[in-house]
Amino acid sequence: MRMIFTVAAVLAALSAASSTVASAQSGAPPMVGDKPLVQVKPRTRMAARPQSLAVRLQDCLDIDDGTKERLNCYDAVIAPAPKPKAMTAKAVGDCKFTKEEDERLACFNGFVESMPKLPKS
Repeated sequence: MRMIFTVAAVLAALSAASSTVASAQSGAPPMVGDKPLVQVKPRTRMAARPQSLAVRLQDCLDIDDGTKERLNCYDAVIAPAPKPKAMTAKAVGDCKFTKEEDERLACFNGFVESMPKLPKS
């Protein structure tokens, strides 16, 4: 019987303490002097800068040469826009106009392999 009264007393004390905490949370924000306490939000890291076109093209060099996968990698960076009579490419961006896949791959390889290696940051 004493055990039941002890448990009841402990439960009553806990419920009184939790109601005090709840009422303190529902009231006005805590004050520091005459100013309300402000929560500081954690700083988030800045989003990573997108890689340059040259770095993304150089990443394609990691794929086996002469494969469809490497051409797909180049095409993902610079979308193909084939023309029936493409002129000789003067820049890497002009490779997208080449209609034949083998010629387009050779065009990209020629420009990308001659680029100086850039840092990936």
